[in-house]
Amino acid sequence: MNFEGFIIHHSACPSINGTGYDFWIHKDGSVTSAPLLTDPTHIHLCLDGNFNRAYDQLGAEEKLQLFNASKLVMELSNQYNISPLFLNPHNDDCPGIFFPWNELVIYPVDGYH
Repeated sequence: MNFEGFIIHHSACPSINGTGYDFWIHKDGSVTSAPLLTDPTHIHLCLDGNFNRAYDQLGAEEKLQLFNASKLVMELSNQYNISPLFLNPHNDDCPGIFFPWNELVIYPVDGYH
């Protein structure tokens, strides 16, 4: 599959009903994957919780989730030859206008986060 990028969700989205994502990042930072990637253009990651807040308003668990999500993005980027910078929101409300996008990005050149 030739993916164009990643779609980021959070579970506070009313349209998330236990489906519609390929990887679920739990509150403890662990990751559950769906059996198959179903969207032919994007890989979907869902963070458990409400991430429509600035990074400094997030707790330690949520920061761990973002860190693990960024590591997952890097791994999937390498596996499927996708730029890890092609991150898109699910919609205007999910994961929200205050989602801390900069904390999700690991720059591939020098590993800076």
